[in-house]
Amino acid sequence: MEQSPVFIVIGPPPGGEETADRIRALVSGEPRLDMRRARWLAPDEACEIDMQVDLGEAIAIRDRLAPFAESHGLDIAVVPSAQRRKRLLISDMDSTIIGQECIDEMAALVGRKPEVAAVTERAMRGDLAFEAALEARLALLAGLTTADLERVWRERITLIPGAGMLVATMKANGAVTALVSGGFTFFTSRVARAAGFEINRANTLEMAGGAMTGRVVPPILGREAKRETLDRLIAEHSIPAEATLAVGDGANDLAMIRRAGLGVAFRAKPIVAAEAHASIRHGDLTALLYLQGYRKEEFAVARAPDEG
Repeated sequence: MEQSPVFIVIGPPPGGEETADRIRALVSGEPRLDMRRARWLAPDEACEIDMQVDLGEAIAIRDRLAPFAESHGLDIAVVPSAQRRKRLLISDMDSTIIGQECIDEMAALVGRKPEVAAVTERAMRGDLAFEAALEARLALLAGLTTADLERVWRERITLIPGAGMLVATMKANGAVTALVSGGFTFFTSRVARAAGFEINRANTLEMAGGAMTGRVVPPILGREAKRETLDRLIAEHSIPAEATLAVGDGANDLAMIRRAGLGVAFRAKPIVAAEAHASIRHGDLTALLYLQGYRKEEFAVARAPDEG
């Protein structure tokens, strides 16, 4: 069959015999999947199988197997066999490349994390307009200083496992890498350097006398601005939309996830997981490399930020 779909099963790293047994048990439950045709992308951790059905039927099989996969800690996906390896990676930052929401951690310094985090959660679920939610939260944080922001960065922000390896591997294979966020350039510039992204774009905090005013410099970068950034990079680098990968976790990532050739929901809100081409809930960010058909031995080692 021309351009048959590929079925991918990914266990959480580091894998192991128990994970391999779960993968085999999942595959054995579907007669149109044959473990004898499996290619192991990482021993006892991730494998892929070419399917002899059309894409629509392959997705229906994935959906039938999803409850078993979820209950056994496995991620499953179906992708077209064409243009597996993407030439552009565009990623959200908060709760995608880093494990935190920066604005919530900023709020913790003034004892307002619970109320700010509640608004963040509603905005990421799509229950609140992103722009209004951002303005409301920032107004509570007026007066935070540059030194406070540095403290948040040093003490509270951590990369999600696999972030540097994802970026390094795609860059080593010629991909453009961009970090886009509805957060703030203060953090995206630092996270981009730590993870290896070439490009970063976010909102700029308005400062006066070294302290936050509680506003951003307009315009606010939100849902449509992320998609527009993807479109601009596609045009600037002459990359087909089919050769792009977008990843995020919240409702403001949906436009770019829908637009990309491969849109991935990473540990995402239900509204995002329902619309993405693939959803990763258990693996780390190296799962995005397995989705593209990379084998573990092909992963590039991420450079430390001070290595140039």
